[in-house]
Amino acid sequence: MTVKPIDINAELAYAKKWAFLRNPEYADFDPLGGDCTNFISQCLRAGGAAMNFTKDTGWYYSSLNDRAAAWSGAEYFYRFIVSNDSYGPFGTLKDISSAQPGDVVQLCDEQGRAYHSLLVINLRGGEPHTAAHTSDVYDIPLSLYRFKSCRCLEIKFHRS
Repeated sequence: MTVKPIDINAELAYAKKWAFLRNPEYADFDPLGGDCTNFISQCLRAGGAAMNFTKDTGWYYSSLNDRAAAWSGAEYFYRFIVSNDSYGPFGTLKDISSAQPGDVVQLCDEQGRAYHSLLVINLRGGEPHTAAHTSDVYDIPLSLYRFKSCRCLEIKFHRS
C-alpha cells in the first residue's frame, strides 16, 4: 500500500461545483434521510481518495444498492475514517479551533453521535465556513448551525 495526499484543491472545486446540484453518477440520499455524508464522500473521491471495498466495514460506492454504510452514514463515516488502516481515506480528530479547508466537521447529538457532515471550504476570522448537502449550502459559517457538539476530522491522506 502507498500513502498519498488527498488533493484538497480538487476536493474544494468539487464542493463548489456540486453544492447546489446532484452529481448524476451518485444516488441522492435526501429521500433516505440526508445526502450530507454522501456529498462529503464524493468530495474526498474527487480529491483522489481510493475506495475501500471491504464488505460491511469499508468505504465505497458502486450504486445505491452496492455501497458501504460509511459512504453515506455520518457516524459510520467517522468510525471508518478514524480506524482505517487499510485502503481508502483516513484521518484524525482535531480541535475545531484548528479547522482548515478540506477538514470534515460533524455535528453531534447529546450522546456524541454524528448526524450531519460538512466540508470546511475556507476560514474567515478564524471561523470555518462550510459546504454541505441535505440543506444545500456553500460558504456558510459554522456558527449558523445549532448543535450540541461537533468534531473535526483532518483527512489529508489515503492509502491505495
